[in-house]
Amino acid sequence: MNVSGGAWPENSSPRLINADLAPVPAERRTWGTYNLFSLWMSDVHSVGGYVFAAGLFATGLTGWQVLVGMLAGILAVFGLIHLVGVPSQRLGVPFPVMARVAFGVFGANLPALARAIVAIAWYGVQTYFASMSLKLLLLRAFPSLAAWAADADGMGGLSWLGWFCYLTLWTLQLLIFRRGMESIRRFTDFAGPAVYVVMFLIALWMVRRVGFDQIGLSLTDRRLTGVEAGIEMGRVAALVVGYFAALLLNFGDFSRYCPTPSQMVRGNLLGLPLNWMLFALVTVVVTSGTVPLFGEAILDPVEVVARLDSVGLVVLGSLTFVLATLGINLVANFVSAAIDLANVSPRHLGFRTGGLLAAGITLFTFPWHFVRSPQAIAVFVGTIGGFLGPIYGILVVDYYWVRRGRVPVPDLYREDPAGAFWYRRGWNPRAVAALLPAVSLSAAVAFIPALERLGSLNWFFSAGLAAVLYAAMNRRHPDLRAEAEVELSRAGQIQ
Repeated sequence: MNVSGGAWPENSSPRLINADLAPVPAERRTWGTYNLFSLWMSDVHSVGGYVFAAGLFATGLTGWQVLVGMLAGILAVFGLIHLVGVPSQRLGVPFPVMARVAFGVFGANLPALARAIVAIAWYGVQTYFASMSLKLLLLRAFPSLAAWAADADGMGGLSWLGWFCYLTLWTLQLLIFRRGMESIRRFTDFAGPAVYVVMFLIALWMVRRVGFDQIGLSLTDRRLTGVEAGIEMGRVAALVVGYFAALLLNFGDFSRYCPTPSQMVRGNLLGLPLNWMLFALVTVVVTSGTVPLFGEAILDPVEVVARLDSVGLVVLGSLTFVLATLGINLVANFVSAAIDLANVSPRHLGFRTGGLLAAGITLFTFPWHFVRSPQAIAVFVGTIGGFLGPIYGILVVDYYWVRRGRVPVPDLYREDPAGAFWYRRGWNPRAVAALLPAVSLSAAVAFIPALERLGSLNWFFSAGLAAVLYAAMNRRHPDLRAEAEVELSRAGQIQ
């Protein structure tokens, strides 16, 4: 079964198209306002999202200052998502095909592979997080399993029970994914709201247990004032944008299924600003309640659930975080990796085979070692993750400023030297030339201690540099396609 079911443009090359990369026709555009709203709920309502949101309330800002910083950040995400979602919604093509506009029909594999590597790495990490919740549930239900829960007794640094939970959730995600985008849409339609209901129940239980007067919107006694507080609020906003950096690139994989631009805007508006702020409030209520209840602020929701004395809440909470993590994994990682890998070799890889390949690779990443090593995470984010901002900057400048939204869709699928996106042998050297310095800047900010304070602004710096460089190169030089035609004409290949 095709993912998109799209009609193939005439003279399409088998090296550039398959049924899953073709434009999505109107009759297959079934992701409306509610579906996008649920998609964003699934993306936000994860263990990582909970820890991230709770951590922002421990920065030394007052509650209202954190909320203002968060609101500024999520509104920026809303605008940035809109910019990258519009082209795919209008043309019906996924992120790696849209990347051909700026990088060339073959050069697009560079940003696609960078995004795929990020997706595969975080897919393993999120699966491991979900397996921890399942492990907690099994240990509470069957205490005798504790004999199988010691990591030192297992294989590759994970206990035998840990392996069972990890492989169980790895398989479950694969089964959902194998049924296609409609199955993923139905899963997120259920998972996002279900997680919300349970999070509200846990928050209400916490308020009832400790008393409303014990709930606050700050998780630290440290207080920032004046300019220092303003800088920290800006940092909070920048961190929120950075949290969504991956989906800022490949939101087009989903917006191409949206029937109208207005439905996309409404879904994003409900799913981002409204949903994020409400989730942040629920998160800080639960985390704040852990201080009087357990004597310390616990940012990890899995640990919070593990300490609850209500078996029902432990079961409900564990299942909730399993659902939440599966939701974000399918949305942010599995779909992206599958489409990006399919773009590398459309003749041999489709959406499902690309997903199978990504899932298979994940089995050999041993993500628990990655999670336990802050250094490994820093290296990964500073290298491969550093591609995300620059790629975004180049794509947006190319579509809105260089091409003014004019994209001949058939040329996206043609190996034609006269095509708009052939550039030089299918690669746009200007996009690569703008990308490399920006990626180097991102790595410098990530690794040089003197630049550590700029880390929260890394995405903006690298995306901005790439955008400026790419715009400057296209302003000062003629169109590369015209240059290629002149070269071919001189060689006698164009009459």
